[in-house]
Amino acid sequence: MASASTVLEDSSLLSRLDKGLLKLETLFAFFSGLAAFSLMFLAVYSVAGREFFASPMLGYVDWIELLMPVIAIMGVAYVQRNGIHIRMDIIIGQMSGRLLWAIEFIGILLILILMLALVWGSWAHFDRSFDMSKPLWSRDSTIDVGLPIWPAKLIVPLAFGLLCLRLVLQAVGYGRAFVLGLDRPVAVPLHQSVAQQAAAEADQLQGRG
Repeated sequence: MASASTVLEDSSLLSRLDKGLLKLETLFAFFSGLAAFSLMFLAVYSVAGREFFASPMLGYVDWIELLMPVIAIMGVAYVQRNGIHIRMDIIIGQMSGRLLWAIEFIGILLILILMLALVWGSWAHFDRSFDMSKPLWSRDSTIDVGLPIWPAKLIVPLAFGLLCLRLVLQAVGYGRAFVLGLDRPVAVPLHQSVAQQAAAEADQLQGRG
């Protein structure tokens, strides 16, 4: 899919829910990007300290460990909303109409089932490390400087929970398109041809996307 969004909007309840959820997804994606950007400063600080003061940043690896879930997971719902996950469209790209919406609906349901299981498992994983009776509310911590790990573990079920909400909306969108026989449904990413993707990327580079 092209990096520019192909999600249509209108005044329907489904579209309003889509746009409302997008605000939260954008906030999550912002923190994901901010965390990735902050790694540069951590690296510069650590390298400069080692080269010029013979003292690298204390707990550098620990901070990277805590930032990785933020970087890797917090933007996943935003990416799903805009349909820019890496996917193989060789076969499904040749489909159209109700057949396409049926395949997409089934795929979304399968992903949703998997994500619900991951939410349950990741929440249990967080719960095992969180204890209000312990220092810093943690049963476990990082190795070098003893940072509590529970905040990083909490990110996972929160981000996956947001993704589940997005998948529910998309399942409704694809199901609605299948039942009504819509050509261009709202609240779901639409397929683009290679030429359309190239044009969308060119427009985005030129500031028109």
